[in-house]
Amino acid sequence: MTGTGDEPFISAVKPLVDAMGGEMLPPDEAGPDDVVLAWEGADVVAVRLPQLADSLDHILAALERKRGKPLADLDRKAKQEIVRILEARGAFSVRHGVETVASALGVSRFTVYNYLNREKEA
Repeated sequence: MTGTGDEPFISAVKPLVDAMGGEMLPPDEAGPDDVVLAWEGADVVAVRLPQLADSLDHILAALERKRGKPLADLDRKAKQEIVRILEARGAFSVRHGVETVASALGVSRFTVYNYLNREKEA
C-alpha cells in the first residue's frame, strides 16, 4: 500500500481483517469511518469495517467453510454448538439475527430460541 517494508505488516493483519469481513485499502482512500493502521510512524493500510448485518453473513460463511458442509446439513448437536458460538460473538444483537441464523441452519426461529434457552439453563 505504501513502501515495500509494509508487506510483512499487511500480511500480518490480513487474516484478522479477513476474519472480520473487512476490506483493506490504501490509507489515502480511507473514509471517515475507516481505521487507518500505522507502522513505525507511517500510515500503512486502511481497514473498512463491515456493516453488522454483513458481518453475520460473513461469520456464517466462515463457520460453514470450517465445518466443510452447509450448516443446514449438520446434526442437532453441531447446530447447538453453532448457536453457542454465534451468541458469544453477538450475532443475536443484530436485527433479524435469529431469522438469519435459523435460515442458515435450516431450522425455525423457535428452534434457535430453544437452543439459546438451553444454553442459558445449562
